[in-house]
Amino acid sequence: MALAGRPIRPAYGVLAGILDIAVKDRRIPSNPARGVNLPRKKSKRHAYLTNQQVTVLALQAGVHATMILTLAYCGVRWGEATGLRVRDVDLKRQRINVVENAVMVGGTVHVGTPKTHVSRSIAFPAFLRPMLEDAISSRPSDQIVFGDGHDHMKLPHSKAGWFAYAVRRAQKSDPTFPRVTPHDLRHTAASLAISAGANVKAVQRMLGHASAAMTLDVYSDLFDDDLNAVADRLDAAYREANVSKMWPDAVSA
Repeated sequence: MALAGRPIRPAYGVLAGILDIAVKDRRIPSNPARGVNLPRKKSKRHAYLTNQQVTVLALQAGVHATMILTLAYCGVRWGEATGLRVRDVDLKRQRINVVENAVMVGGTVHVGTPKTHVSRSIAFPAFLRPMLEDAISSRPSDQIVFGDGHDHMKLPHSKAGWFAYAVRRAQKSDPTFPRVTPHDLRHTAASLAISAGANVKAVQRMLGHASAAMTLDVYSDLFDDDLNAVADRLDAAYREANVSKMWPDAVSA
């Protein structure tokens, strides 16, 4: 029985990596796994929060409110957020510099470069400034922004962690509140940025995607709405430019 696309890809990645090492060690002439056509991934429908829902979730998260807002308005990955150090936050320019990524592997946090191995600078909204300032004001530059300042925060348990509890409390106050994960706040950041008028290149830089094509592929549903808005603006521009030609009598009057 054929496996679905998702289980195959991790196994393929491990095998291809092993064979790459074998090629490097000259044990085989080439990697037969490279160039193989894999089953298409079935895209999972993203969950997006509105600005109001983000605020509700942040309030329910208590001491983790600043973390929630940073994830939802800066588009950083969980590991990138937990890898932020005080020196990476530029309050004057309202920027956070993503240079580290703290990833959980086998129960242990490993710190490395961001997913694309490229650091990036993200502008954060002004309302976040006092919150981030409060988070870092008493910490040395090399300490971590979130958590106790020393140990990287681990991803909360999907059912019994503080994030899941915050979501459940939000759902009690609003039955329409969607079931979301920390990673869904990254999707939310993309949605809020696009609805605020950001173009695909701006969203790409914020999220740290390798290309604008990848951003369009991941968030094609959001840009479909954006295309409708563009069409409406083009229609309005056309009508404004041609109103005198369309209605000469009304204009002269």
